[in-house]
Amino acid sequence: MIRKHTRAGVALALFALVIPQIAASGTANAADSLLSANKPTTVSSVEDSTFGGAKAVDGDPSTRWASLEGVDPQWIAVDLGGTVAISKVKLTWEAAYASEYKIQTSADGSSWTTVKTLTGQNGGVDETTLAANGRHVRIYGTKRGTAYGYSLFEFEVYGSNPNGDNTAPTAPSGLSSTGTTSSSVSLQWTAATDNVGVTGYDVLRDGNVVGTATGTTFTDTALASGTQFSYTVRARDAAGNVGPASNSVSATTQPAAPGENITVVVAGDIASTTNGEHYNTAKLIDQIKPNYVMTVGDNQYDSGTLAEFQKYYDKSWGKFKNITKPATGNHEWEDNLNGYKSYFGSIAFPQGKPYYSWNAGEFHFVSFDSNKLYETGSDSTQLNWLKADLAANTKACVVGYWHHPRFNSGEYGDKAVMAPLWNAFADAKADVVFNGHDHHYERLKPLNKSGAIDTTNGMRAAIVGIGGDYLYDQVKPRAGVESWFANSHGVMKLTLSGRSYSWEVIDTSGTVRDKAGPYNCR
Repeated sequence: MIRKHTRAGVALALFALVIPQIAASGTANAADSLLSANKPTTVSSVEDSTFGGAKAVDGDPSTRWASLEGVDPQWIAVDLGGTVAISKVKLTWEAAYASEYKIQTSADGSSWTTVKTLTGQNGGVDETTLAANGRHVRIYGTKRGTAYGYSLFEFEVYGSNPNGDNTAPTAPSGLSSTGTTSSSVSLQWTAATDNVGVTGYDVLRDGNVVGTATGTTFTDTALASGTQFSYTVRARDAAGNVGPASNSVSATTQPAAPGENITVVVAGDIASTTNGEHYNTAKLIDQIKPNYVMTVGDNQYDSGTLAEFQKYYDKSWGKFKNITKPATGNHEWEDNLNGYKSYFGSIAFPQGKPYYSWNAGEFHFVSFDSNKLYETGSDSTQLNWLKADLAANTKACVVGYWHHPRFNSGEYGDKAVMAPLWNAFADAKADVVFNGHDHHYERLKPLNKSGAIDTTNGMRAAIVGIGGDYLYDQVKPRAGVESWFANSHGVMKLTLSGRSYSWEVIDTSGTVRDKAGPYNCR
């Protein structure tokens, strides 16, 4: 049975959300309880970082989950903590509703069974009576009712635990940080209580579960140095009931090394029109709080128009535009750099050209517009400028960055057409170059002009195409690859310290996937 409140009744339905007795009544059994409140959620995408899945299960009718706009299918799932008997699902839609969707259940959050398919819906509040069992419940939207995305004020699942324990533990209290290192944060808290007994705790870093504990202490490891993180803790009982979160505490890991460091975030292949991972990589930048953000091209898909930049990039990485030192990519050239130039302005065209150099500490950085060389095999004007710029440099350390790599283990492979660019930096005894284009991460040993390993005179390189667009997993490590991955988005945190440099690559879960250096400049 489906009970339908049309849009005219949304205001009354929202008011009813704050009255537990009413919310739990209706077609569900009188003994059934709201099981989804503040439970962990996963989503297919978010419109931006302020519309996460947790907003749909927080009991607040003014907050909501919102998916990317204009993309089907999209979904939101909730983990109820254990297998339960499900009697009702209640959805309170925002204006962006699903005209067709499926209600699905799962025992493991991986394999899903459709228990109800709904068509011809018109938004408002949907109440669907069910007779199903499962630990996970998913709303799988297959057809949008508007041109926008999918957006839920509330996603409520009602039912009962087979063992009859429907009471969640209390919130832990007194959460605090007891110490930090350059890669860890230690926490402690006061125990929660439960009518039967607390069996363990979930530890959440920046809203994501990163570990569990049976006691009241936990150490979070493999973290980026000099970075701020926010933590909460919640308790579980044997029946799978999950209690509310504790107070929030922030802690900052110690710097990687003593001294006055300069921090630069590096990534490329960033803002997609159909993939929301760039919102998550932007969160990493916010945590790192760098001095500069350096992009290695394809800042905005699909065509790099001003409208696309304003709709996607600006809502995530745009927060850091005033400290950004961008490079162009082939997708910016889809619009002949018009959108790129209009959006970044003099930041990307400081001398009226889409290539430029800048200094930070003992480091000289050069942003090269690689598209013409990659497409035609020739760009004498820019190469002559580059050689003159490198010859005039007085800094001890040299870093080059552009979009199309010379040496690459990914789908596009090594490109001899990029040799004049690589060779110009090699002749100037540059220290390291960063690229994108292939959507993975890899770190290369020092290579000479032919691509052979040369630890004495070679130049280091890394591909950091993990900023947000879809990843490419066709990676076949070439000679000289020291580290690589293609299964997670993230950013590089490049640390400059005097005449040396090092980096950490951090994925969107906050895990450090690679560490390099420190290396001394040549």
